[in-house]
Amino acid sequence: MTITDTTQKTDLKALTKDELNHFCSELGLQSFRSDQIFQWLYQKGVSDFEDMTNLSKDLREKLREIATLNRIKPVQQQESQDGTIKFLFQLTDEEKDYKVEAVLIPDFFADGAARRLTVCVSSQVGCVFGCAFCATGKMGLFRNLTHGEIVDQVQYINDLVEEKYGKKITNIVYMGMGEPLHNYKAIVNSAHIISDPLSIELSPKRITVSTVGLTKQIKMLADDQEEFNLAISLHAPTDIKRDEIMPINSSMNLESLEEAVKYYHNATDKPVTYEYLLFDDFNDSPQDARDLAKIAKWVPSKINIIMYNNVAGVELKRAREERLNDFMRELIKNDVRATVRRSRGDDIDAGCGQLAIREGTPKGKTMAKN
Repeated sequence: MTITDTTQKTDLKALTKDELNHFCSELGLQSFRSDQIFQWLYQKGVSDFEDMTNLSKDLREKLREIATLNRIKPVQQQESQDGTIKFLFQLTDEEKDYKVEAVLIPDFFADGAARRLTVCVSSQVGCVFGCAFCATGKMGLFRNLTHGEIVDQVQYINDLVEEKYGKKITNIVYMGMGEPLHNYKAIVNSAHIISDPLSIELSPKRITVSTVGLTKQIKMLADDQEEFNLAISLHAPTDIKRDEIMPINSSMNLESLEEAVKYYHNATDKPVTYEYLLFDDFNDSPQDARDLAKIAKWVPSKINIIMYNNVAGVELKRAREERLNDFMRELIKNDVRATVRRSRGDDIDAGCGQLAIREGTPKGKTMAKN
């Protein structure tokens, strides 16, 4: 499609920065105009070409004729007593009712001032990988998000926290709905946009992308020398247990994951983080901790022990405190660097996908066994 084809308008927020430069060049615009448009899209969050006030009226009219400016819309918001806020966003698909979630997780100083403002974003509508503990996995997969739709989540919440707390967001985690590395191009492009000085300008060191263990894409991150952080959703320390709760393990087991993680570390010299949901009487024994310690020593790493947000219809439950304490003691004994992340938003639908499912999302494609 060329820019003169008005039968199909160009979605500007589906273009990378280089593609936007090319789009503007084809219009005969000076290069600084592309930067201005990019800034309106990703720093100021406009939803109408008319709001791009430093562009001429004729140019704004031309853009309206040949391009679209879509932005996802917030349709529901839940706030927990602990300050966690969950957002449900409506996408712009015609004749579809697709929704995705994002979560703001604030951390406060003793005086109540915001210390850390973390945004957890979605990368897909649903998820194909069907992990047994995940509400999103129950939906199945419908489609990938564009990088523009991912940035929209961050931008909307950043505007809110600047007004609410007087500061910008401090961290982003790609741990919402979907498997980020299954939507590789969009998550990489969105991370680049978020860290751009003409956008939100968040350091890549404050961006973390999570994966269930897609080994090919982990190696791609290494080859591409992406600057953001890598987290691996591990959740079980042996193939036998991982097979029970994560269908991906049947095709990408711990041996293949170890090879990919070592490849990543050798290429980037960066550590990895392992996310480990602690389930009662499933993966929380001292032996599980010893098995986890072996994985932690593949490359320099840290373990985030996560206390699970129980999900309706899921048999797995949050580990009891005494089992958590025994588990942590065993990790410490084995010289593992580990922290405990407490559940947030227990009084709202804070578990990933719960709010969307409550809205009645139908079933998509899934690897999960029925």
